[in-house]
Amino acid sequence: MIEYWHNPRCSKSRQGLALLEENGADVKVRKYLEDAPGLDELTAAWVALGKPPVARMMRTGEAVFRELGLSKTDDDATLLAAMASHPILIERPLAIRDGKAVIGRPPENLTALL
Repeated sequence: MIEYWHNPRCSKSRQGLALLEENGADVKVRKYLEDAPGLDELTAAWVALGKPPVARMMRTGEAVFRELGLSKTDDDATLLAAMASHPILIERPLAIRDGKAVIGRPPENLTALL
């Protein structure tokens, strides 16, 4: 099963979900803005992504990123905590399966989990 952190208002997130479903994937949709992941889950997702710079799993263009005075070079703990407190900062869509995760930008990235 693929856990899919989804924002239905996002076209890329909708495209990614459609791609997974068209390929017969068993998908558990999580509307992460309503059911926000905690710090432990975000850390596990970061590890499953291969521990890239945490800023790569963030929406750094969001106003709240600037309002919080964040920088792409802030330490991992600071950025992970910011996402836990402000889930709008989590890059979408994010898909997790069997300890591996990918960010669906572009949506074709998601095929790595099929």
